[in-house]
Amino acid sequence: MYSKRGLRLFLILFIALLFIVPQAYSAEYANPQLLVTPADIEKNKGKWVVIDCRDAKATTDKKSGAVFKGYTDGHIPGAINLGGTCGKVLREKETSTVFRIPQPYEKLLGDAGISNDSTVVVYGDAKGITDTTVGFWVLEYVGHKDVRFLNGGIEAWEADGKKLDTTETKLPPAKYAVKFQKNRIATTEEVLKIAKGEAKDSQLIDSRTPGEYAGTDVRAKRGGRIPHCLLNVSHTETYDKATGKIKSMDELEKLFGKLDKNRRVIPMCQTGTRSTLTYLLYRLMGFKDPANYDDSWIIWGNTEDLPIEK
Repeated sequence: MYSKRGLRLFLILFIALLFIVPQAYSAEYANPQLLVTPADIEKNKGKWVVIDCRDAKATTDKKSGAVFKGYTDGHIPGAINLGGTCGKVLREKETSTVFRIPQPYEKLLGDAGISNDSTVVVYGDAKGITDTTVGFWVLEYVGHKDVRFLNGGIEAWEADGKKLDTTETKLPPAKYAVKFQKNRIATTEEVLKIAKGEAKDSQLIDSRTPGEYAGTDVRAKRGGRIPHCLLNVSHTETYDKATGKIKSMDELEKLFGKLDKNRRVIPMCQTGTRSTLTYLLYRLMGFKDPANYDDSWIIWGNTEDLPIEK
């Protein structure tokens, strides 16, 4: 039999193991290199191109009156800004669809000092995380081979006690050649085949809120969801809203584990913006063929002859 002292020691060790073992055996992202830390950026200073995906200047929320800092208020030293949020600059202003011709991207990225060989890191803040993931997705869509995401954004940088810079960074112009990766974008025509049950190998995922999904929160002419949608996981469930950090692989598996990583997977939302965060998650998790439905509900819900469910 154990002595009282031995039993007490055994219980202490057992309880400690309960906390240690799950961490030691927690799953790793399939593509962990896509997420970087502030230390990674400092280590590669002058080698990587870092894009601040926030607005160039401070903005004020019309409803709450809250003021949100921009690039000129303080950014990671050496980071560039494309003249506004990545969500706006990297997409057409008139519609929710990205450019269909390469020249605007080639000029924008080349003038910013980005070449095809650059390792590009995008970052923003927790509030504007989807502006940053738009930058990640669009860069992969235009064929950039090495795009990464600063996990936790500028909040993570400041939490590490690192200084910000208010001086604008301008890089020497570079030559950029776009090679559109058409498999990274899903068209309405492709999604219609899913809605009709004709594309059974594709998985459609809704990244909107439960209210939008149910059709009680209507943000177009019609409310509801696309038929044959497999899953509704709001983008807000996939990251820490205070820190802007992506949830762990274990937590993401609980949300998306029922999906087949070897089959095509297509997230959608209202404007194809929130779903770019889901796209990043699928890239992290190792899905073989993820694509963003850029038209999303703003097109689907406003097109009368497209089928919906409630």
